[in-house]
Amino acid sequence: MATRTFGHATITLPELDEPGLYLSNVDSLDSTRGTVQDFAYGDADLRSLDLTQTQLVTGRITGIRVTRFEFEAVNLHGVEISDSDLGSARWTGSKLTRVHVRDCKLMGASLDGLVLDDVLFEGCKLDFTTFDKVRVTGPVAFIGCVLTEATFTDCDLSDVVFTDCALRLTEFGTGRYRNTDLRENDLSAIRGVANLSKVRIDPGQQSDLAEALVNELDITIGDD
Repeated sequence: MATRTFGHATITLPELDEPGLYLSNVDSLDSTRGTVQDFAYGDADLRSLDLTQTQLVTGRITGIRVTRFEFEAVNLHGVEISDSDLGSARWTGSKLTRVHVRDCKLMGASLDGLVLDDVLFEGCKLDFTTFDKVRVTGPVAFIGCVLTEATFTDCDLSDVVFTDCALRLTEFGTGRYRNTDLRENDLSAIRGVANLSKVRIDPGQQSDLAEALVNELDITIGDD
């Protein structure tokens, strides 16, 4: 079983190179049966990639570039998505289990009502992305990701790990952040500091949070 550990989170990743597993190349992720399994899909420039009520099980999505990406009730289990530009994706009402999203762009994306369990975002550009009502039920980590002006609203990010991420003007709105691990990040330019109850930080990050709060409240510091 392939696992990686970040802080207190140990994430089980898809095992796509195990002996006896063969991934078939497919030209589309559509299926009349509603399930695509043991697949490899990629190296394509697409105007749109729209899926509804579909299960993607055990497979790779690699090297796709999409102008319009819309997934609704599309559940993933044991899937790796890598080296892809998904544009301003819209992904709603879905569950991701044992999913590795690596070196992908989802800039200005809308992720709404997702349930995440054993999910790793690694080296991804998530600038201006909105996470709305995203709920974590198992280990989840954002490692080396850019989240400039991303927004989390009504999310449950309990126990999620953020490491070496760019969090400039990242907004943490109302939600649950119990034991969310924000160590090893610059927190001086985040927004929503008052909502980050019960998070985990390093001692040296206290000044970062103070600076972020001063900036957010537009406080002027001076003698005159």
